[in-house]
Amino acid sequence: MKIRIVLLVLGVLLLVESIFMLFSAIIAIIYGENDILALSLSAGFTAIAGSLLYLLNKNVPRQVGKKEAYLIVTLGWIFLSFFGTIPYIFNGYIPSFTNAFFETISGFTTTGASILNNIEELPHGILFWRSITQWMGGMGIIVLSIAVLPLIKVGGMQLFAAEVPGPTKDKIHPKIKETAKRLWLIYFVLTIVETILLKLGGMNWFDAVCHSLTTMSTGGYSTKQASIAYFTSPYIHYTISFFMLIAGTNFILIYFISKGKLRKVWQNDEFLYYLKIIILSVIIISISLIVWMNIPTELAIRNSVFQVISILTTTGFCTTDYLLWQPAGLWVILLLLMFVGGMAGSTAGGIKIVRIQLLLRNSYSEFKRLLHPNAIIPVRYNKKSINSNIINNIQAFVILYLFIFFISSLIMSMMGLDFSSAVGAVAASLGNIGPGIGSVGPIENYAHIPIAGKWFLSFLMLLGRLELFTVLMIVAPGFWKN
Repeated sequence: MKIRIVLLVLGVLLLVESIFMLFSAIIAIIYGENDILALSLSAGFTAIAGSLLYLLNKNVPRQVGKKEAYLIVTLGWIFLSFFGTIPYIFNGYIPSFTNAFFETISGFTTTGASILNNIEELPHGILFWRSITQWMGGMGIIVLSIAVLPLIKVGGMQLFAAEVPGPTKDKIHPKIKETAKRLWLIYFVLTIVETILLKLGGMNWFDAVCHSLTTMSTGGYSTKQASIAYFTSPYIHYTISFFMLIAGTNFILIYFISKGKLRKVWQNDEFLYYLKIIILSVIIISISLIVWMNIPTELAIRNSVFQVISILTTTGFCTTDYLLWQPAGLWVILLLLMFVGGMAGSTAGGIKIVRIQLLLRNSYSEFKRLLHPNAIIPVRYNKKSINSNIINNIQAFVILYLFIFFISSLIMSMMGLDFSSAVGAVAASLGNIGPGIGSVGPIENYAHIPIAGKWFLSFLMLLGRLELFTVLMIVAPGFWKN
């Protein structure tokens, strides 16, 4: 294990984080509020720590192997979250370190689970920092570093693969650095476009920027305690719904759209499945709301479209309390969507649609193999045969995901949460969604969770964001052996 290259990269990540803290300090200066000192000092402390790690290790060979990549990515997110608590703790915006860490790692992992009950009382700089943590975490701080810094000469692909969600790691360009650049450019441009459209819809510039940052990252942090329900404009609801839909789409497909290669999009199995899940869920929920609750047709459709896309893409924005939907138990559809998640290669969390697809197709193929034992029946995806190793990896991932979910739900129940709240908190944390069910539903938050529970859920957020294996790999005894 080449520990010094790990420390070198961690130093660079902290330097990048300090730059974003400085941006937040500039916002504080613009609004002239009392968070200027907190954000400035936070940026300074983080920059000093990053500089020391970099300078002490700058002469090490710039090569990253698989083991170093797993360790860098896992420790990188932990380091960023620890230093990210500093702005909250200074001046006492979130005086408890546990709460500050929970809020920060929830931001970086784009979970959106919050402990705050006074969001609108926070100064603009702190609110911007809260939003920018989600934007940094959405596409991935490691991917950003690969894109803009000439640091890693060998091993960029290992870092990319360890951080980017999904069972496949498609590349736009043969060079991973160019792929990272183009992904971040698309991400940045879409954020700008959404900001402009939200401003045209009546949001002020600050709210438009912050909500665009947390929409494109599928993070779900809002500048309002009531989330998107604060804004009653149908235009704003539909605009955010559209960009959540985009954020839950594989960014490689968005790149193809920008190049006019629409056929590649419409021939993509996962994308078509993604749309079918949304359309079917919206139809069922809309009809139920209209028939059972006499909600006006447009409002029923708007609320169902917004909440289905928000939960499926693991964004977590809310326009209504879906736990009150009738008939009773309609929210179960949303609970199931929490497990599905968005497309691989998007900023969404969850199991990912491609994994669900391939599991279903493999199950169907098994039936055909039983009927025709001598036939060779491969599992196909996008008209290509899928290697059995990929199927085995997906099966292992889903089994492990569900096992962790059940065990974690039991652990949270033992900490005093009722069954539905324990299930909701675990599903929302592991899937990086934010709002769950029970006492952590759409109009509640995580402030009441015990201290031990917050640390445990923080671990689940990291586990879900880095898709289990990246984190679990480094605690395996064999990982540290030569």
